Amino acid sequence: MARALMIQGAGSDVGKSLIVAGLARAFTRRGLRVLPFKPQNMSNNAAVTVDGGEIGRAQALQALAASVEPHTDMNPVLLKPETDVGAQVIVQGKRIATARAREYAEMKPSLMGAVLESFERLKARGDLVLVEGAGSPAEVNLRKADIANMGFARKADVPVVLVGDIDRGGVIAQLVGIKTVIDPDDAAMIQGFVINKFRGDPTLFDDGYRLIEQKTAWRGLGVLPWFTRAGELPAEDALGLSDARKPGQCKIACLALSRIANFDDLDPLKLEPGVDLVMVRPGEAIPGDVRLVIIPGSKSTRGDLAFLHAQGWDIDLLAHHRRGGHVLGLCGGYQMLGRSVADPDGIEGPAGDTPGLGLLDVETAMSPHKTLTRVAAIHAATDQPIEAYEIHIGRTDGPDRERPFAMLNGEPEGAISRDGRVQGSYLHGLFTSDDFRKAFLAKLDIPAGEEPYHARVESALDALADHIEKHLDVDGLLALAR
Repeated sequence: MARALMIQGAGSDVGKSLIVAGLARAFTRRGLRVLPFKPQNMSNNAAVTVDGGEIGRAQALQALAASVEPHTDMNPVLLKPETDVGAQVIVQGKRIATARAREYAEMKPSLMGAVLESFERLKARGDLVLVEGAGSPAEVNLRKADIANMGFARKADVPVVLVGDIDRGGVIAQLVGIKTVIDPDDAAMIQGFVINKFRGDPTLFDDGYRLIEQKTAWRGLGVLPWFTRAGELPAEDALGLSDARKPGQCKIACLALSRIANFDDLDPLKLEPGVDLVMVRPGEAIPGDVRLVIIPGSKSTRGDLAFLHAQGWDIDLLAHHRRGGHVLGLCGGYQMLGRSVADPDGIEGPAGDTPGLGLLDVETAMSPHKTLTRVAAIHAATDQPIEAYEIHIGRTDGPDRERPFAMLNGEPEGAISRDGRVQGSYLHGLFTSDDFRKAFLAKLDIPAGEEPYHARVESALDALADHIEKHLDVDGLLALAR
């Protein structure tokens, strides 16, 4: 059976996911079979697995770092928020319910069995399981039913290393405070800590580092400087969405929807040297000089249609189209481009029918069936191959489907308007296909770079592992696993 080590955080977005990815690559290079694991995740950025389910994007990246195929056991519980108080509950890759926060709190203890089952299967298949926590163990109000942090660590007897984010400030109080507020038996599971995202001269923190060791009796395992190439790796949390602005280049705008999903579709475009990717935030207008507007995926298509109207983006999109601009809708964004979106059974929220943007002559009807599959398609306009995945509910049909975006197993996929400037597709991850991306950008008169996307991601993962090897006690971390 494999050994295991758990990386928890002093808070959200402290860098746990990247540290696990970097450690996975570092230990894999040492000849170990490493498998990533996150008991419970909350993200609308999901990946389709080899066994036909879905997991959080971070675990898919960690699997890539470990040179293994992503599997549903790597993230047995995934929550996909649909509203401010409700989320889709995915267990071992499959949707089992949509629950409000209080309902999920009552459901959560019953999910520990599935979590431990997946964990044990991973332990039987590898040498080392790297476990990522969620949020912070300091959320003691949630401890009783916890399956994501100390509840799991205690049940599975996995030692913990705590990560603090010094860039946010207050890291001493975060780590010492956690030792103060958590149960002593939980605190005993924590074997050490790491300081992450340090900028400047790390020796200036020597006194603070020693103080944390003295106050907590936990072992310091290193100070990790800011990793400058983090933006080249797929981000899981929408908090990580940022403009990769390159003034003077060709602008592509993406609408930052309130329930934006699978936004890693943008990553290859963000890295293109000829593209200035603009994230249009709530309250901002779509710039008038963009060549393409992307409406991304959404976890709540009708809800985000209302959000889009509230920002005035519908007016901006019509003006952009009148000026000769192009529009691409992906998944939920594709559904929004049609004449209407019907949800008679209330799959994504209250039952009803919402008018769409009317830029494509199609209509969408939601249904309980969820499509989860990896696909290989051919782009209709350029004949370039596309490696992608589908992860959606609903069926879209109408006259514009006669002009498909792509051909999938000999069948038309997606739709294109009569003028050719509005396109919609259910294909996620399509821009990772280099030849297609270059051909698509060429149609917009945007030059594309030569570096393959996957090669750049692999290079960034190697650089991350080198960064961690240089600054952390990696041998000490491995010795803690049991």
